[in-house]
Amino acid sequence: MADALISTLLEKLASMTYEYVAEEVKLVLNVEKEVKEFARNLKAIRAVLEDAEQEQVKEANVRDWLDNLKEISSDMVDVLDDWNGEILRQVEKQEREGTSAVVAKKKVRFPIVPRCFSCCHVRRVIPLHKIAQEIKDLNERLTVIYKQREMYNFQLIEKAIQKPQTPQTSSFVDESKIFGREEEKGSLVSKLVSDEEGRGLLIIPILGMGGMGKTTLAQQAYNDAAVKAHFQKRIWVCVSDPFDMIKIAKAITSDESISSNELDYVLQLMSRSIEEEKFLLVLDDVWTEDNTQWNQLKVPLMQNSAEGSRILVTTRKERVASMVRSTNFMINLRVLSEPHCLSIFKHMAFRNREADEDGVFGDISREIVKKCKGLPLAAKTLGSLMHDKKTMKEWKDVLNSKIWDWNEVEEEVFQPLLLSYYDLTPVDKCCLLYCGIFPKDYELERDILINLWMAQDYLDSERNKDKGIIGNIVFDNLVARSFFQDFEKDDDSGKILGCKMHDIVHDFVHFLTKKECLITNANQGANSEIEALGGKLRHLTLTYVPDSSYSLPTSCYNFKKLRTLAVFASRACIDARFVLQLKCLRTLNLIGSSAEELPKEIGQLVHLRHLDLSENFYLRKLPDSICNLYNLYTLVIRDCTSLSNLPRNMSKLINLRHLYVMESDLEYLPKGIGRLTSLQTLDECCVFFGHNDEAFKFGDLRSLNNLRGSLRILLMGDMIDVSEVVELQLFDKKQIFNLQIQFDRWPPLATTPEGSLQILNALQPQEDLESLDINGVVAPTWPRWLTDLNMLRFLTLGHCVNWKIVPPLGKLPFLERLKLSEMRLIEKVGGEFLGLEDDQAAFKSSSSIFPKLKDLCFAWMSDWKEWEGVRGWKKEDSKFPTIMPCLFSLTIEWCEELETLPDFLCKIPIQNLTIRRCPKLIPRCTEASGEEWPKISHIPNIIRSESYY
Repeated sequence: MADALISTLLEKLASMTYEYVAEEVKLVLNVEKEVKEFARNLKAIRAVLEDAEQEQVKEANVRDWLDNLKEISSDMVDVLDDWNGEILRQVEKQEREGTSAVVAKKKVRFPIVPRCFSCCHVRRVIPLHKIAQEIKDLNERLTVIYKQREMYNFQLIEKAIQKPQTPQTSSFVDESKIFGREEEKGSLVSKLVSDEEGRGLLIIPILGMGGMGKTTLAQQAYNDAAVKAHFQKRIWVCVSDPFDMIKIAKAITSDESISSNELDYVLQLMSRSIEEEKFLLVLDDVWTEDNTQWNQLKVPLMQNSAEGSRILVTTRKERVASMVRSTNFMINLRVLSEPHCLSIFKHMAFRNREADEDGVFGDISREIVKKCKGLPLAAKTLGSLMHDKKTMKEWKDVLNSKIWDWNEVEEEVFQPLLLSYYDLTPVDKCCLLYCGIFPKDYELERDILINLWMAQDYLDSERNKDKGIIGNIVFDNLVARSFFQDFEKDDDSGKILGCKMHDIVHDFVHFLTKKECLITNANQGANSEIEALGGKLRHLTLTYVPDSSYSLPTSCYNFKKLRTLAVFASRACIDARFVLQLKCLRTLNLIGSSAEELPKEIGQLVHLRHLDLSENFYLRKLPDSICNLYNLYTLVIRDCTSLSNLPRNMSKLINLRHLYVMESDLEYLPKGIGRLTSLQTLDECCVFFGHNDEAFKFGDLRSLNNLRGSLRILLMGDMIDVSEVVELQLFDKKQIFNLQIQFDRWPPLATTPEGSLQILNALQPQEDLESLDINGVVAPTWPRWLTDLNMLRFLTLGHCVNWKIVPPLGKLPFLERLKLSEMRLIEKVGGEFLGLEDDQAAFKSSSSIFPKLKDLCFAWMSDWKEWEGVRGWKKEDSKFPTIMPCLFSLTIEWCEELETLPDFLCKIPIQNLTIRRCPKLIPRCTEASGEEWPKISHIPNIIRSESYY
């Protein structure tokens, strides 16, 4: 973590130039020399950090040295933040007042003072002497740290060999100590000895986090009787890191006499050693993601391998598994069941002991095993730990302690995780360790987590790359290395939206951050826990405050350098005294607070970048002073159901990138939000029509050019003035791929059908839009641009109450999912739906209609009577184009007047058909006797139901 912090700090120091600073100010500050010396010392220390990070695990003195280094680095970041914050305040003031000396904030690169500031301006807004003295003091402290590094004799460690060597593995296994994995073993053995995947050389990866049992499963398969009989040759190679090609090739040849280290020669020998023999090769513990290295090894193996040969690769990295596998088959090891973990634990704890001891310690055994959370290595280690403990007190001591308090756990369970940890970049390490602020089993939301990393300045913005992009790369890296699990994915794109951390990973993270990160209940005992950490505490999480009358622990007020305060499942409130003490906060999370309002002093938290007020159901207003938080990146006010308005001066938040307002009961957004040109996320954009000059209007959306991802536009107000409807040019917002347009239905937006259509036409999105949802329109027809969205994949059209025909959606070549609902005037769906104005002529010019459609749903179409086919269509006639050739699922529900289905359904390979609450259609779809049955008889899964569920 120190490396990532120092990397960020060095970047800030490197950007600190003096050409823009007035000569008088340079003389007052006199910091250029101090800053350069500070950076020089940091660079020298950074060179040995890899060694220090590894030594700290076993050397308490080194841990203290690193703690002091991180403290000084954090303090320097705070000082520079003060400088930058004052500059931003002055820039915002000049922009707001429209002075001639306005400086575009994109040019204010921290911590440069713009030319436009006169010397008197700078003296007025920046405490010059204070900053100069603080930098000098920090430099003196860093010099001491710099000299101390020589005491520990740290070594320079190259990145390629920074990790400690993994213990060597072999093919031998004691089956009596293995419990569970029968299903995985059976599946793996079947794939190894079967030719169903093809007869060439197949490569099968086993993926899982450290300690999950990958090597054990490979050993079981390697020694299985059927596997032994099937292969002429079996070879076990422990690969580890680095990926030593010559060493691996020599191991495969099984010839210890090879003295040459010429790669080509050794690979030739390796290839000849397996010539025309059906072999099983196990490559255990592969780390390299270098495809060139992998291919160098794979190609000679493939050239001479006999049919049916197999390579089994174990790895803890998803990218390795993707790189090596040659089939869709992969074993991704999950946690063991609790009974299996209990079996492992008992086998280790009670071996060679009296049988009744299992009964005496049975209940407490189950409680201890819960700490393992399905990790076999943890069950084995804790079982071994308990083997020599004879008294109930000893067992309860283990049960009630933190898992890392025991050396055995640190050395055995955490060692595999340390190997994965050392494989991370400094930024990845920092971001992983910050996940320790969340309680166990907490659902981590991808975007919010990235925003939190950004708030702590962990995301290095090298080459001006967008920090959000860097955050997504970091998140994917941690996923790929099995630090996250239990993924929540987007139904459409498959993108991971959220996840959890395994409890053992969570314990491991806290083991590495136990001096600076604390999670505790906000009860009477919290004070002593917090105070025990002294001034080192940087991140504090309170998991429970029973009611609003229970204030925060008093010890919270003594930690002036606290950077994170997160309160979960709590009704805790903050007061002015709290705010005035903790001015270094970067992140303030008050989810579920019972506060009706926040203290106005919150505007003095000048370092604050992330403020989460989700589920503050009683919060009635935000203080105007919140608009003084010039460094604020993220504001979350989701589910604030009593919050009706935001402060008028929101435009002052010039660094705001993410604003989450969904499910808050806002009457409108303030107009100033239209001036937040850095805004990237606005999960619900409330556009107001009517007589309110303070509200966000239609035209204000034009300036938000950095919006990206998803955008939900909620159109609200009392009356539409046609003059407000301007062309928004959403088609220029190239980073929006998911658009929702919702006309407020309660209270309804007062508009004519023509006015509604004019709004829709003005909201023309970019042509690469992937997902669109239009709901609640009274327009007489669809917007003119709808059928031009040639990249559209997902479309929902709901409550379009005045449409009399459905749009010609068959023209959309990439549409995968389509839902039409609540179109009460539509009585018939026919050729126009397929995009056929003249059935025969259009058919001749088209080869496929709805070529990619997989999921089709009609719902709540109250007057729909007939789904018509195509005139002249015949099942046997090959001249007609294919219709919906990929359709997998068709759902029709609450269409009470519908009686018919189109003839062409009989040729569509539908797998699932659901018909609910369609009283006239269901009898006609009765098996064998129903009039519509011949059209659907080929569908394997049909649900017909008069009830909704």
